[in-house]
Amino acid sequence: MLKQMSRLKHTRRIIILGFVLLMAVSLIVFYGPGRNSTTLEPSKNTTVVAKVAGEEITVADIAGQKETMQARYGGISLAQLGLTDKRILDGLIQKKIVELESIRLGLFPSEADIGYEIRKQFRDPSTGQYINLDPDKDPARYKQIAVSNAGSVEAFEQQFRDQLVQRNLRAFITAAIKVSDEEVQEDYKRKNSTFDVTYAIISADKLAEKIQPSDDELKSYYQAHQDEFKITEPQKKIRYVYVDQAKSGEKAQITDKDLRDAFTKLPPDAKQSGVKVQQILLKVARKDLDQQVEKKAKDLIEKARAASPETSEQVFADLARGNSEDPQTAKNGGYLARSVKKNPNKVDALYDRAVDMEPGDVSDIPIRYAGNWYILRRGESVPKTFEEAKPELLASARNSRGYAAAAKIAERAKNRLKEIKDPQKVAQELAAEANMSPGEMVKETPYIKPGDDVPGIGSSQQFEGVVAPLNNPNDVGEQTGVKGGFAIPMLVEKKEPRTPDFEEVKTKVAGVVKQQRAQEQLEQKAKEIAAASNDVAALKAAAEKAGFEVANEEAYKLGNPLGKAGTTPALDEAVYAMKTGEVTKTPLKVGDTFVVLGIANRKEADLAEFAKQRAQLTQTMLSARQNQIYEDYLGAVAQRMKQDGKIKIYQDVLSSLKKSEPEVAAPPQFPQFPQPAR
Repeated sequence: MLKQMSRLKHTRRIIILGFVLLMAVSLIVFYGPGRNSTTLEPSKNTTVVAKVAGEEITVADIAGQKETMQARYGGISLAQLGLTDKRILDGLIQKKIVELESIRLGLFPSEADIGYEIRKQFRDPSTGQYINLDPDKDPARYKQIAVSNAGSVEAFEQQFRDQLVQRNLRAFITAAIKVSDEEVQEDYKRKNSTFDVTYAIISADKLAEKIQPSDDELKSYYQAHQDEFKITEPQKKIRYVYVDQAKSGEKAQITDKDLRDAFTKLPPDAKQSGVKVQQILLKVARKDLDQQVEKKAKDLIEKARAASPETSEQVFADLARGNSEDPQTAKNGGYLARSVKKNPNKVDALYDRAVDMEPGDVSDIPIRYAGNWYILRRGESVPKTFEEAKPELLASARNSRGYAAAAKIAERAKNRLKEIKDPQKVAQELAAEANMSPGEMVKETPYIKPGDDVPGIGSSQQFEGVVAPLNNPNDVGEQTGVKGGFAIPMLVEKKEPRTPDFEEVKTKVAGVVKQQRAQEQLEQKAKEIAAASNDVAALKAAAEKAGFEVANEEAYKLGNPLGKAGTTPALDEAVYAMKTGEVTKTPLKVGDTFVVLGIANRKEADLAEFAKQRAQLTQTMLSARQNQIYEDYLGAVAQRMKQDGKIKIYQDVLSSLKKSEPEVAAPPQFPQFPQPAR
C-alpha cells in the first residue's frame, strides 16, 4: 500500500511538473513578440518591436514618436512625409545606438550636466526670453513648465538629455574635421558661377530617321530573327460603327430656362467661384536660415491672429505689404489675383488649406511648401453669377444630353447591325440623327490583339472586352464606350497565332533595324559633330545640318537639369572646366543619348560677395561635412551590431502595426527648445 502511494505521489509530481511547464510555454507563446500587437491601444502596447544590445523598443515607443512628429508637422500627414513605421523604428534604433556609444566612450551626460543645460537654454513661454529655470529654487514653477512642455518632468528632462547625448557624441566624432579656405571658395565658385550653354542632343531616334536599309537587308535580318517577330495571340480586324457623343449633343435644344433651372438646383458650394485668399510668402534663401525664417513666420502669425475680426483683413494686408516676398501679391495686401477653389485633381494644393478655413481665419502655424514658408488668411466667399456659370452649365447639359442621345443611337445601331451585318448601311440610316456623315461613322482597325494601341481608340480594355467574344466573320459585339463616344464592333477577319510573312511585319522589322544601326553609329556621329565644332556657332550649324536638336540654356548653374539634356556629374564637370567659346571635344553620355556642349558665355562668381559670406559659408560646409562623417560613423556602428546579432527586429510585430492608423491629433503648440550650440 505504501509502495503504491509512493508511486502515486511520484506520478502526481510528474503531472504537476508537466502542467507547470505547459503553462510556462503557453505564457511565452501568448505574450511573445507580436502576439498582442493589434489588441492594445498603441500608446499602451508594450510588445517588443526591436532590441538593441538588449534594450527594448516597443509599439508604445513608436506610437509616442508618431505623436511627437505629428505635433511638429502640424496638418501634414506622416504618410505625405514618408514617415512609415519602419522609418520611425529606424530612428529609434539609431537613438539607442547613440546612447550606447555615448556610454561606451564615457560621454553620457550627468544629471548635473542636464540641469545646467536646462538652466542655460530654457525660454520662458510667455516672453521668449531665456530664464534660469532651477528646480531647487522654484520646484513648483519648474514642474508647471515641464509638464506644459513635455507632459511630465521625466519627459522634459529626457529631451535635454537626448540633446546632450547627441551633441557630445557628434562633437567627439567630428572634432578633427576641418575645411580649408580654398575648399570653401571653390565650392562657392561652383555654386554661383553661371553659364550660357548651347548644347546638341545626339539621339538614336533622330539618327534612325535618316537610316534607310534596303529590302534585302531587312529580309536578311528577318530571316535571322524570325522568332522575335512571331505573333503569339490571335489577331482580329474589326470594322465598327462609331457614334460621336459631342456631335450628338450639338443637336440638343437647350434653352436659357433649362440653364437657369439647372443653376437654381446647384448646391451652394457649386454657386461659388471660390474664396478670397491673402498670403504672406517668406522665402528660405539657404538651408541654414530655415529656422530663422520659420521664427519670423510664427511672429507674423501671432500679430495677425491678435487682430480683432473688424481689423483682421487690414492688419494682414499691412503685414503682407511689409513682409511678403511675393511682390505681385504683397502690393495688393497679400490677395491672390484670383479666387481659390479646390482642384480635386491636385492633392494637397497649397491654397486648398485656406478654402477649408472659416472666413477671417489665419493659418495657426506656418505652412512649409516647396521649400518656403507661407501664412494664409481666408477671406469671404466669392459668389458665382448665372452668366459666369452659364458656359459650364451649357457644356454640362450638352455633355449629358449628348451622352444620352449617343447611347440611344448606339443601341439602335447595334440591333440593326446584328440584323443586317452591314456597317455602311447602318451608318447611312442613322447618320442624320447622329449629326455625322456615314463616312465618319464607319471605321476599321488593322489586325489587332489585346494590348495593342488601336488607332482612334487607344489601348482600351472596354473595347478589347467586347471584341474578345467575336470569333467568326460578321459576329457583332455589344456597344461600348470609347474615346468621345460609342463603338459597335463587327469582326471582319481573324488570324491565328503564327510566324508572319515578311511583308506583314516589314515596318516593324525596319524600325528594329534602324534603331540598332542608330545605336551602333550614335557615338561616332556625336564625335564627328564635336570634331567639326571649333566654337558655339559651328556646333549649332553642324548639329542642325545632321538633323539633331540644338538648344540654349541661359544662366545655367551646376546641379540643375540642363534642359532636355538632363544632368550628370560628368556634364557639370565638363561645363565648369570650359571657358567662353569652347566646345567639348569628347561627347558626353547622358542616359541613352550623347550631348555636345558649347559655352557661349561664362560669368564667374562674385568673390567680393564671397568675402562677405566667408565665415558663414565656412561654417555651413564644416557642418555639412561633420554631419556626413557622423552619419557614416553611426551607419558603420549599426552595420557592425547587426552582424554581431546585437540588433534584432521582430518583423511579425512590425508588419502587424496598422498601416492606416488614424493620425494623432496635433497637440497645442508649445515654445520650441533652442538647438544646442555646435
